[in-house]
Amino acid sequence: MMVVNDSKIWRVSRRDFLVLSAGLITAMTLGGASGARISHAADIKFPEGKCGGEKNMEKRVLIAYASKYGSTGGVADAIGKELCSKGVAADVVLIKNANNISSYQGVIIGSAIYMGKWMSEAVDFVKENKDILCKVPVAYFLVGMTLARPTEENRAKALSYMDPILKAVPEIKPVGIGTFAGTMDYNNLSWINKKILKSKGTPEGDFRDWNEIRAWAREPVYAKLVR
Repeated sequence: MMVVNDSKIWRVSRRDFLVLSAGLITAMTLGGASGARISHAADIKFPEGKCGGEKNMEKRVLIAYASKYGSTGGVADAIGKELCSKGVAADVVLIKNANNISSYQGVIIGSAIYMGKWMSEAVDFVKENKDILCKVPVAYFLVGMTLARPTEENRAKALSYMDPILKAVPEIKPVGIGTFAGTMDYNNLSWINKKILKSKGTPEGDFRDWNEIRAWAREPVYAKLVR
């Protein structure tokens, strides 16, 4: 689930700054905030794997994703399994491990929303492979905490996070764009990020709607990408 200098999307307010400053001073006074402990985050697993290859090698899809804390990996894995249940061979990989892109009949690219945008490696992946991606059906998806409260306003806001990549690579016309809620586990965050998000009232929990994710994998992805 990549830092962006966009003051309209991410700004440490005076209140946040005061919260962080007070917390740092307190922690260091008590001897409980060494540099290592301030920046430490729990180990996170990013799922990768293949399925369905023994059934149909003529329909082979790449699902490449960028993730900060692992939530997006779970979404990518669910999409891959749903496609496999339809007889499609699906490879789920971190974007940094994606290769031989031209061997796939369809590509799904997803990213966590971090500080208001797709992660930089996801954007770079699309730009660097645009010549290949223009020749096959492509779908995009995002995972973010904006949709923890799935109001119409938040859905529109989440969808707007895709505008930069759509404008940067207009040659690619995605057959679908999925927008999904993510997961927030404060145990996975650095001390500073935890303080900031808590001060903003960001809810903790797993807000992923697996039925919604699987439905998207069927329509429009399966219906338009590889069927």
